[in-house]
Amino acid sequence: MVKGADDDSAVWRSVTAGIKPLRGRDRLKAASQTAVGAGSKKPIVPTPLVPARKPVEPLKLGHAPGVDKRTAERLRRGQLPIEARLDLHGHARETAYAALSGFLAAAWNSSRRNVLIVTGKGQGILKEAVPRWLNESPNRGRILMIAQAQPKDGGGGALYVLLRRRR
Repeated sequence: MVKGADDDSAVWRSVTAGIKPLRGRDRLKAASQTAVGAGSKKPIVPTPLVPARKPVEPLKLGHAPGVDKRTAERLRRGQLPIEARLDLHGHARETAYAALSGFLAAAWNSSRRNVLIVTGKGQGILKEAVPRWLNESPNRGRILMIAQAQPKDGGGGALYVLLRRRR
């Protein structure tokens, strides 16, 4: 049996008659009323149920948005155990980027939290490029905080990277 548009609208109104929107969800109610209004020929446009995420702010060395003070300080001081290391010495820019991205993905997938990335001291290309690469997608989505390593772990030529928990 094929129903007409009027029958569908009547059924929808009877189904949604007793529904009250959740706080902050008035947009959904307004959108559903205009979409099924009497004689409405407007196309139904789905409204997103999850609000859009704020843009993720770029990572800065030692800056810790979203990390508790104690954890941030322990990372800066080199007191968190290093669970994986990546040494980029001898890599060209292209191979270093691939190695870094693969390393971060593997560490995150295996639920590692604190990793060390060695870029080398001096004014090398990688020392400048690695922080930029850490801020690019998909790497940025896996990282909570970065900090310069302590001298025992490489100092100015290495970075501690605190990864997000995998959910």
